[in-house]
Amino acid sequence: MKIKSDAPPCPLCSGDDIDPFYEDENRTYLNCSNCKLVFVPQCYWLSAEDEKATYDLHENDPQDQGYRQFLSRLSTPLMARLEARQKGLDFGCGPGPTLSILLEAHGHQVDLYDPIYDNDPSVFHNQYDFICATEVVEHLHDPKREFAALFKMLKPGGWLGIMTKLVMNQQAFRQWHYIRDMTHICFYSQLTFEYLAQRFDARLEVVGNDVMLLNKK
Repeated sequence: MKIKSDAPPCPLCSGDDIDPFYEDENRTYLNCSNCKLVFVPQCYWLSAEDEKATYDLHENDPQDQGYRQFLSRLSTPLMARLEARQKGLDFGCGPGPTLSILLEAHGHQVDLYDPIYDNDPSVFHNQYDFICATEVVEHLHDPKREFAALFKMLKPGGWLGIMTKLVMNQQAFRQWHYIRDMTHICFYSQLTFEYLAQRFDARLEVVGNDVMLLNKK
């Protein structure tokens, strides 16, 4: 049943069958019955200034071997599926682009885009063999529009690689460190990615606890 008549529609599928999922001292979390996205209503979002201030605290150093190892959980399985010398996009690359370095070391060309740190809207007119979004989709304000844009940029047969931690159940959600980050406003489960695969005619491969590869048909 719907939580209330004025509940916001799902930001991913526009569904209006919205249920309460969890509430803590900071925010309310809602769940879409259609695509299973758990999301935070807009009234709880940080201001643009506070959001950037939080991102500025992240220490994503391209020379940090631990960070490179973390990103390799996506780059390694992705590269195993790519042909030689492919063109890609690091969507939401952040202030210290690192994934692009890993991929370019293997002969691929990678463009960068980040709405705060590398805002070059010309990338949205390009076509790519692969697009990566590592620890990005949980921050999206308008995931329906942004996923549509990503798949539009992706060539047929191309790969969208996503890294984000997955919702397991309500009990685990209550104890989850991921919801303590106030910039995280969308939380996905495997069922949500199955919805995205169906919505955009793609094949889903779950290659790790928090790594999904979507192959556009």
